[in-house]
Parts: sequence; structure tokens; C-alpha cells
Amino acid sequence: MSGPRTIVVVGGVAGGMSAAARARRLDEDAEIIVFEQGDYVSFANCGLPYHLSGEIARRESLLLHTPASLGSSLNLDVRTGHRVTGIDRDAQEVTVETEDRTFRQPYDALLLSPGAVAVRPPIAGLDHPAVHTLRTVPDVDALRDSLEGLLEDRPADSPAPRAVVIGAGFIGLEAVEALVSRGLQVHLVELADHVLPPIDAELAPLLADELAAHGVDLRLAVSAQTVEPAGASAIDDAGETGSTGAVTVSLSDGSRLAADLVIVNVGVRPASALAREAGLDLGPTGAIRVDVDQRTSDPHIWAVGDAVEVFHAVTGATGPVPLAGPANRQGRRAADSICGHRTTPQASVLGTAIVRVFDLTAATTGANQATLQRAGIAHEVVHIHPGDHAGYYPGSETMHLVASFSPDGTLLGAQGVGRAGVDKRIDVLATAIRAGMTADDLAELELAYAPPYGSAKDAVNMLGFVAQNVLDGTMPQWQAQDLDKAVATTLVLDVRSRSEFHAGHLDVALNIPHLELRERLDEVRDAAAGRAISVHCASGVRSYLATRVLLSEGFDARNLSGGWITLKALRPGT
Repeated sequence: MSGPRTIVVVGGVAGGMSAAARARRLDEDAEIIVFEQGDYVSFANCGLPYHLSGEIARRESLLLHTPASLGSSLNLDVRTGHRVTGIDRDAQEVTVETEDRTFRQPYDALLLSPGAVAVRPPIAGLDHPAVHTLRTVPDVDALRDSLEGLLEDRPADSPAPRAVVIGAGFIGLEAVEALVSRGLQVHLVELADHVLPPIDAELAPLLADELAAHGVDLRLAVSAQTVEPAGASAIDDAGETGSTGAVTVSLSDGSRLAADLVIVNVGVRPASALAREAGLDLGPTGAIRVDVDQRTSDPHIWAVGDAVEVFHAVTGATGPVPLAGPANRQGRRAADSICGHRTTPQASVLGTAIVRVFDLTAATTGANQATLQRAGIAHEVVHIHPGDHAGYYPGSETMHLVASFSPDGTLLGAQGVGRAGVDKRIDVLATAIRAGMTADDLAELELAYAPPYGSAKDAVNMLGFVAQNVLDGTMPQWQAQDLDKAVATTLVLDVRSRSEFHAGHLDVALNIPHLELRERLDEVRDAAAGRAISVHCASGVRSYLATRVLLSEGFDARNLSGGWITLKALRPGT
């Protein structure tokens, strides 16, 4: 190649700007041009809900870089308002459109970072001005303008404005929190049977309770059908008799919700139309297929970010994972490849994610139970409910952790919900999955301990201990979803205290507090009448002790994973 190379980047934000910045650090002489069709080339997508709430007060805080700052610091030619409409692979040129002209730009290396576009569900009326999405800076600008209009000069005794949020995923939950913090009454609509569908069903009720505690009206297992201008006499099915709102949202169960604004966030799809029209290989989900160096099926074109296909670390499934962390790493890797630098081949993706829901934190990494089941991957699931730090130190908060292990002990996935400590545990567990760690490895991890921060047996260690006991047969277990079978075929033994038992219990259960069990074994033997025994306590700790006693006496006994806490979450009617 004679003369400096020309690197053209299509799309900014995490993937594109990471690639452009890295390429400049590796090649001072290259001509690097970034075409961004919007007005903002580098902004913090993940901060948008917190600007909506006012926690991030200054809009400028979301704008990480401008074309001018990127030009002065990295000598990048960044052009906003430039839309790439075509790729001529033979000529190695892209067609670019602006408001006043169309031109062709040659390239030696082309990097595509087109991102993703919001899924537009089949709901009539989405073009109404009261309906919004929350994905870009213009989106949050429009939402804030609508909010200010609703809240400005509102009489103190007037009813709170109302919002309907469609989609209870990560962004939907963040939007709900933002709207509630601004004083709105919020209805949350989710097609799945629990909030935050990526987490396991037994953790979702914790989030649902937190939403209800903050006044959120949760509508599960229903879909929005239409958004219609509100009639003068409209009253929604919640019995609200105040302002009729701008629109009425009709749901699949026949209910109607009046709203002053609607936010729709039901997922995204890869923005791969440009790649498809250029004849690049796409995967079955429509994502751009790339190799370990982010190179597409064309040797002169690379692709990164939300539009590319990745491999899931646990299941091996392929598809897009729209997360900022992977996109940033992909951008760096692509630039290394373009510039002939040492590259670290693309690693498979864990999908590690976290969200705040008022005073709770929910986080996930690896594969959840539903994903493992769909993939046909054998696994054991353990549930624990430890404190975030030493119980004898004031302020300890309960965490609810779920982890899945393969029969050989390899950690496959983990999730957590709690008021404190969940974030650092999920990060440790994500690292453990990446390293291929087993239950034995978790049990032996040496983690920082002081009473304000953790316990001598950290929650991560406890997951390892419990999994060891399950996998080696020390603690046979049963799961909450197997309740009906346990009731029909076994003796259910509740080893909680009498006061706990009277506060709520299974009608068929025999209650023998675990401290009395050794003296009442004959009673257990008579009640069991040769059947297996399904033991439970509140969290699984006392019932583990009871199960060990029973096993040593020759009983066929097993312990309920996660105890009554998990059972009540999965089977609230028990």
C-alpha cells in the first residue's frame, strides 16, 4: 500500500469510536473518517434514564466527545449528519448523503458500527406524539420536554400525570424508576409472565414487590394492542377519575389505561440493512457475521457493536448482544486487526448485565435456567440467601443468589437480587465463568473480608459449598417447581420453628423444628410410611442440617433448594 491508509468508520458511540480512537493510537498517519448519521457521535446511552430522572442533571454530561474534541485530541475527521447509504465493495467506496449533497468516499479499510434499532411492536397508534422510545439523546430530549410540559404549573391538588411503560426489560425498568422519581403514576406492561425476563422466575417477584412498594401498577402476561387519543369521558380500568390523559392504551386482556405519555422499549434488532444490501454474510438473527478479529465476509470490511453476531460463552448460540462492554472491546479488536497489530481473538460473550430497581439491584451473568433448558444443557441449580456482609455487623442486607452448575461442577450462570452487595458478587461470578471455574474453585476463592464488606465465608464461597454438596450427593435436593410431585409422593417435612410454621405453611406438611428432630425420628418414620421425605426450612440452611440427620438414619431425604423463601416466590399461593 502506498501512502497513508484511509480508514472509514460508519457509526460512532461505543463500538465505532473505540475503533477510531484505537486506530489513531496505532497509526498516526492514517486518514480516519467517521460518518455518523445523527447529531451525536459519542454519548452515554446507559445514562439516558438517569438524565430523565434528573440524577444526571446536565445534558452535556451525556455527551462524551464532540467532533471538535475528537479532531483536536485524536486528529479524527468526524462528520455528523452524514448517512452512509451504500457500499461498493469492488471499488472500495461508500456512498454518503447529507442534507445538501451526495458523494462517494474511498476506503482502504471500512468498519461498520451501525448499532441497533428499536423494535416497533405491532401496536396501532404508535405515531401519536405522546408515544416515545428511550434510546438516543433526541429521545431523552423529547421525553424531558414532555415531562416538563406535564409538570409545569400543575396545581398542587391535581392528580399526578400518568405514564404507561411497555416492556419490563432493563431500559423499561430504568424508565419506570425515572418517571416515578418525577412524580408520575406509572403502569408497567410486560408480555412475559414476570418482570425482567432475562432473570429466573424465582427472583422476579422480589422486583415486582419493589415496584408495587413504589406505587407502580404492574400488568404481566398481557400486551398493548392500541394507543388511541383519549376521549373526553375516558376513565381507565384502574378506577382513576382524574385527568383522562392524552391517550388510552388498550391491553390484550381488555383493560384500558389512560396515559399522558407512553414509553415503548420492547427490545432492539441489528441495524444490518447496509451490510445486507452490500452482500455481506448475516446470521439467522440478521446480525452481521464476523470472525475472531471482527472481519466480515469481505476482507476489507470489519463490523462491531450491537449489529454483529457473537457466540454465547455457555450455550454456544449465536446472535447479537447489545451491551456497551462487548462493543467497546470489539472496536479495539477491530482496530488492532485493521492496523496489523497484535490481536486478542474475540471471546464469547456472557451477557453480564445489571439494573437498579429503586432500592434493589438485579444482575445476571452467563446462562439462566430457561436458556440452559432450551439448549438441552444438563445442570443443577442452587439457591442461597446470604447477607451482603457479616451478620453481626450492623446493616447486613439479604441477597438472593441463584447459580447453575454442570454435572462436572462448572459454573454456567448466576443471578442475584438484593439491596447491597449483588454487584460485586456478580462480577466475581462472571469472572469465574470466563475462567471455567467449578464449584470447587468457588469454594476455595480467597476474597476480601472485613465485617463491613463481607463474611469469612463469602456468598460466592457459599455457592461453591452448596454446589459441592449437591453434586457429590451430600445434599440431595428438590426444587420449588417440583412442589406438586413432592406433595403427591413424599412426606413434606417443615423444620422451621412453630411460630414460622403458623405464619404460613403447606397444609400437608409435618412441622418438627430442626432442633427437635433427633428426638422425634420415630414420628417422622411413622408419618413417612416408607415414602421419601422432602424437607424445607426458610432458606435451606436448617433443612440441610435436618436432611443430613435423616440421611444418617437411613431415610430417603432431600432438601428444598432456597427453602420457603424461594418456594413462596415461585408459588405465591402456597
